[in-house]
Amino acid sequence: MMEEGYSLKVFFRQVWYMCWKETLATFKDPRFRWILIVPALLMGFLFGYAANFNLENVTYAVLDKSHTKASADLVAHLDGTRFYHRVATLTSDDQIAGPIDSEKAMVVLVIPHDFVDRLENRQNSPVQLITDGRYTTTSSLALAYTSRIITEWALQESGMESPMTLQVRTWFNPNQLTRWFFSPGILGIMSFIQVVLLAGLSVAREREEGTFEQLLVTPSLPVVILIGKAFAPILVGFIEAAILFLVGVLWFDVPFYGSLFALFMTLLVFFISSAGIGLGISALCQNMQQVQVYSSLYLVPNGVLSGLITPIRNMPLPLQWLTYINPLRFALDALRRIYFQGATLTQVSYNFGPMVIISLVTLSLAGYLFRHSLN
Repeated sequence: MMEEGYSLKVFFRQVWYMCWKETLATFKDPRFRWILIVPALLMGFLFGYAANFNLENVTYAVLDKSHTKASADLVAHLDGTRFYHRVATLTSDDQIAGPIDSEKAMVVLVIPHDFVDRLENRQNSPVQLITDGRYTTTSSLALAYTSRIITEWALQESGMESPMTLQVRTWFNPNQLTRWFFSPGILGIMSFIQVVLLAGLSVAREREEGTFEQLLVTPSLPVVILIGKAFAPILVGFIEAAILFLVGVLWFDVPFYGSLFALFMTLLVFFISSAGIGLGISALCQNMQQVQVYSSLYLVPNGVLSGLITPIRNMPLPLQWLTYINPLRFALDALRRIYFQGATLTQVSYNFGPMVIISLVTLSLAGYLFRHSLN
């Protein structure tokens, strides 16, 4: 019993010193402290302000071939909305391409010659809308908004009421604000990138300095080395996540209905799996340049397959299967549910299983490869 207690005491002491050593090695460089804080703040504000799919300024040009009171009234109806701003009044079909090509106008409205005649005869009067397809999301939104406004104007002019009234509600994001959608996603992906990179670079740095082999031949168990190497990246991940969380909630007023405990536990499991991936990558590399290249090759497709931009259910079935080895996919699902649904730890715990399996596989593989490379 005494020897077992002593061994356990030695184990925890080794873990403590290994974690302290890695923390000092990570934070001793003053330049790293800026790298830790500035990118998180920069990305938090950039995605809050720049990554915005909400249409608050629809620029449009109009080609009125009818030149009637009705067509002028339709254009005035668009001008009267606070979101639409006319940037050009065209006089011929040859001028249509100019505003679209130069990105001056998002929409071009073309009113035909027989616009009024068809309206008076209760016939379908085609009004052409031309949008800039280079920006698919904003183009689709602009097309939908403009079509709705023109339809409402046509019903008002004809004196008819629509036989159907739509009452639309959007759950979890009533105003469909883009920053609400991106905030938990950026928290997850930025922390993911930092943890994977730091876990990989910590081993590669020691290999370049020639101290990693010395570390492997110490009396410490392989699990002690793995815990120490994963500790500092996980700590950095929590600092990144805290910065992005505070920017989203306090500055951009992104709602957070869940508990901090559920958020903390989700991030902990996620960061352990991320550190395992970083250590697994580092086990295959000999220097820091290789870690950066391999990490980039891993991070970019995993960011696309995480569901950050597009729903996973919209992907082809083989790619959906591939997402099951991506811990970011499960972390984002849990984070969004905690943020907007107020989900408890139990309600998001089904996401933990895949992340735990990824952690066990990658950390075990890293430990084996470290010892194997030494032999």
